[in-house]
Amino acid sequence: MKPPPFDYHAPRSVGEALETLAAAGEHGKVLAGGQSLIPMLNMRLAAPRHIVDVNRLTGLATVAVEPGGVRVGALARHAQVERSEPVAAAQPLLRQALRLVAHPVIRNRGTVVGSLVHADPAAELPAVLALLGGSVRLARPGTTRDVPAADFFTGPLESALEPGELAVSALFPALPPRSGTAFHEVARRHGDYAVAGIAALVRLDDDLRIVTARVACVSAGPVPMLVDVAEACGHRPPASADWEAAALAVQERVEPETDIHATADYRRHLVGVLAERALRDAAREAEHR
Repeated sequence: MKPPPFDYHAPRSVGEALETLAAAGEHGKVLAGGQSLIPMLNMRLAAPRHIVDVNRLTGLATVAVEPGGVRVGALARHAQVERSEPVAAAQPLLRQALRLVAHPVIRNRGTVVGSLVHADPAAELPAVLALLGGSVRLARPGTTRDVPAADFFTGPLESALEPGELAVSALFPALPPRSGTAFHEVARRHGDYAVAGIAALVRLDDDLRIVTARVACVSAGPVPMLVDVAEACGHRPPASADWEAAALAVQERVEPETDIHATADYRRHLVGVLAERALRDAAREAEHR
């Protein structure tokens, strides 16, 4: 299969890229890793008139641990973030999730920010950003804006990115003390999109009682589904928390759909099983941080 015809642009600076995107408007698409865009072009699911290749903008290939968390530039590859020890120390959930993304050859080319902009509810990284309360920085000529995860994902394969804008980075907040995370999913084969998945975050107080417990669900709704289960767990030590009640609370909130891979009921069942498992693992990690 071949893509529809388009004009190819290879800007040498961020400013040039922004001007090109502004001129292209709704007819422009950004090419970074290309792991989502290229298949969509080849299957004629996307037909932009202009492709703006940002791979020469090496200043966007940065990964920095800041006081507030991990700032990932638009050209930072999955593998680059996954292998970073400072990133894993500041925000372990990134490595936990990235190890589940597709296959190494995909992770060597695909970009973290590109996955967020693609906004697939079956992907891992949108769930990570939603769970952590992160944000995506969007730029256009002369201005930037930071969009929180709660507002960024607007529907299946839809985000708050507007025509003419470039997503230049994403911020994944660091974990506070006595916090733990975990990511579990079920896929038909390793590397496939998850039939269902759960990212979990648990935080304990100084008495080692649960004060925060929430999950983000993968493949369980039109956007990453964020569910707060702290009340269901109870303000207790992890050993006596009601994890089964927390899992039921998650199952009641999700909105899975039936497709060729699984029924909605099966996905709901998986969400409950994975939620309990991920919450327990996150709580154990929190006890040792």
